[in-house]
Amino acid sequence: QVQVVESGGGLVQAGGSLRLSCAASGRADSFPRMGWFRQAPGKEREFVAAISRSGGTTTCADSVKGRFTISRDNAKNTVYLQMNNLKPEDTAIYYCAADWSRRPTLVLTTILDYDYWGQGTQVTVSS
Repeated sequence: QVQVVESGGGLVQAGGSLRLSCAASGRADSFPRMGWFRQAPGKEREFVAAISRSGGTTTCADSVKGRFTISRDNAKNTVYLQMNNLKPEDTAIYYCAADWSRRPTLVLTTILDYDYWGQGTQVTVSS
């Protein structure tokens, strides 16, 4: 059974750091393309960062460039989101998404591109 599970959320002061983890399992045919999205209260879910199957290609939203880094450890079937210099505006539920399709695009940045989603992990940044 496919499972996508996020962890690592919590409460942190502005300027602090947090690392989120996402374990994706259930498929042995290939490594999935992975992405991070977030949703703040009253707002739509938005793209944060994405990574290719091998981890060689990454992209992130303009709002987090220079602060967030996405990476993966395929030996552990885990993708990470290292968040530095956190701001109150980063407060949201962070969702991990996985796609096992064989599309030619290296990284996926659209919600509809992903097949599986985690339950979300809350990140709260205090000022």
